[in-house]
Amino acid sequence: MLAAGLRAFFRLADEWDLSEAEQIILLGSPAEFELARWRRGDVASGSGETLKRISLMLGIYKAIQTLLPDRARANRWMRAPNFAPIFSGGSALDQMLRGDIADLRRVRTYLDAQLG
Repeated sequence: MLAAGLRAFFRLADEWDLSEAEQIILLGSPAEFELARWRRGDVASGSGETLKRISLMLGIYKAIQTLLPDRARANRWMRAPNFAPIFSGGSALDQMLRGDIADLRRVRTYLDAQLG
């Protein structure tokens, strides 16, 4: 299950143009060597939290694609300033890069509310 989730995450990371440092934060701070192994498909270890983080990010991705069907616009939204109270002028990605899984949950909850 984690291997499939990581494959999806790395596709998402390419689409969002995430740096390696950003990927590490979003995945819960695995060691760089572990991230490199995961990228190669060598998934011998991982935590349940990593899988939860991936699930939240995939949900965020799906919600954005639903709200903004133009893929390029949806991907730009991740880094665009946002003045909704949750973001305080920062971007959704800024919120997510605070590092806590609760930050991912906040963005997901915000988007779910936008979907109605």
